[in-house]
Amino acid sequence: MSKAQLVITAVVLEGRSKSEVAREYEVSRQWVQQLCQRYEADGDAAYLPRSRRPHHSPQTTAIEVEDRIIMLRKTLTRRGLDAGADTIAAHLATDPSIPNVPAISTIWRILKRRGFVTPQPHKRPRSSWKRFEAELPNQRWQADVTHWHLAHGGGAEILNIIDDHSRLAVANLARRTITGPDVTTTFIAAFCTWGPPASVLTDNGAIFTGQPRRGGRTALEITLGELGIRYLNSRPYHPQTCGKIERFHQTQKKWLTAHPAATLAQLQILLDEFTDYYNSVRPHRSIGRTTPIQAFNARPKATPTGYLIPAHCRVRTDVIDAAGVITIRYNSHLHHIGLGKRRRGTKVTVLIDDRDIRVLDRGTGELIRKLVLDPTRDYQPRGVKCGNSPENRLKV
Repeated sequence: MSKAQLVITAVVLEGRSKSEVAREYEVSRQWVQQLCQRYEADGDAAYLPRSRRPHHSPQTTAIEVEDRIIMLRKTLTRRGLDAGADTIAAHLATDPSIPNVPAISTIWRILKRRGFVTPQPHKRPRSSWKRFEAELPNQRWQADVTHWHLAHGGGAEILNIIDDHSRLAVANLARRTITGPDVTTTFIAAFCTWGPPASVLTDNGAIFTGQPRRGGRTALEITLGELGIRYLNSRPYHPQTCGKIERFHQTQKKWLTAHPAATLAQLQILLDEFTDYYNSVRPHRSIGRTTPIQAFNARPKATPTGYLIPAHCRVRTDVIDAAGVITIRYNSHLHHIGLGKRRRGTKVTVLIDDRDIRVLDRGTGELIRKLVLDPTRDYQPRGVKCGNSPENRLKV
């Protein structure tokens, strides 16, 4: 028996006063009075709980605005563009017929109620993500290759390059197969348009890097080294390091799915159209709902500050051991180069030009040591500090 039924029974059938019943059941006398009035008007229906929903809510989103939200959702999805609550809010803000744009959370609830969004409560929360972003435009570019199928059959590959800070789509190229020369030519053209970046980040694809298993250097690595642009690789089997370019692939492919390309030439035209829209029109959530070109032009540009690596240098990577030493081979003999125990565990790049040796910190590009190898000694002398300039930090 519900509490409402107990209260009504005590007053109506037992004849007890409303104040006494209110004190016994620890409720307000006003509520007891309301229950008795409901019983007189509706009979036994007064025992059932009633909704507390208000009869009128001035803050409710107008049905015309809800219909506009649904129309935008369908239109953006059909065009292969992002159609989330953030993007819909940005489009509503440009509509003069809607003076008060609903909150993003309200738009999300409308999409959910209309059946356009399926909640995914088991997804990893955003608060657990570890994000990193370059502080300046051209401080770091990300590049990667993705695959695509043409409408009339046959596969294609797309090379994409974006700016880490502004998300600007720097370049894109469609080929049946992307080759090393294609990558180098695309980067050089991008340098002429946007300026050379301070660093470049890619995965370990063979068209990008010859490390760590293949040995030698690719054309891209040689070109970047000669310009003083630091070249960085992601950890193998860890695409999250290049997460921005991977997410760009997803956005790009939504557009291509909505605009099928039959030939490679059509695919390149569509890529150029998408790049123009993406850079100049589409507001980007990760950069404060501005466009990439606005974010790129808003701050000064970073420039290459890395160590210049001549094309004829042999380049290898290593890790300083617990004794503060790395080992190189010269004329089939091993030679040990001391770098200091305080640097143990540091990843380094070693530039070898015959007996001229330079050791760089892979993380910062700092010149750790410069020496001329003495082939008669297994352990090279530590040398003497002679100045604070990077070129003369340590000499032998």
